[in-house]
Amino acid sequence: MKRYFKRDIKSLDQIFNTIHDFATKVQLGENIIFILSLATEEIFTNMIKYNSKNQNDILIDFVKDNNKIMVTFTNFDVEPFDINKVKTYDTNLNLKERPVGKVGIHLVKKMIDEIKYDYKNRNSKITLIKYVGKKYV
Repeated sequence: MKRYFKRDIKSLDQIFNTIHDFATKVQLGENIIFILSLATEEIFTNMIKYNSKNQNDILIDFVKDNNKIMVTFTNFDVEPFDINKVKTYDTNLNLKERPVGKVGIHLVKKMIDEIKYDYKNRNSKITLIKYVGKKYV
């Protein structure tokens, strides 16, 4: 299920509706819907925040392939940003010692099983992969 979304925080309602439609179609459980929603919100809002002058829509593709769900974000005409290279967020530090930011990416990395990154011709692709059981819990 591929859809283009305007690079605007207001697009999140449409994105959540798309996630719900996709989840219904492939029979995903509430916990997987929650994970996909949170991870998608984080990636999408980062794409907006760090490319605020870009007017291109963002393509999000939701795919179910056997026991895995893949969500691919394509951000057009941008500088590279490999989410896999973001340093691990140290949750053991005292709250006052923790740096601002990177908590969302930390959560995505904890909830998602695999993250792939591709950058070609100024187009950035981030693919989130979540493995699901037979009942798509």
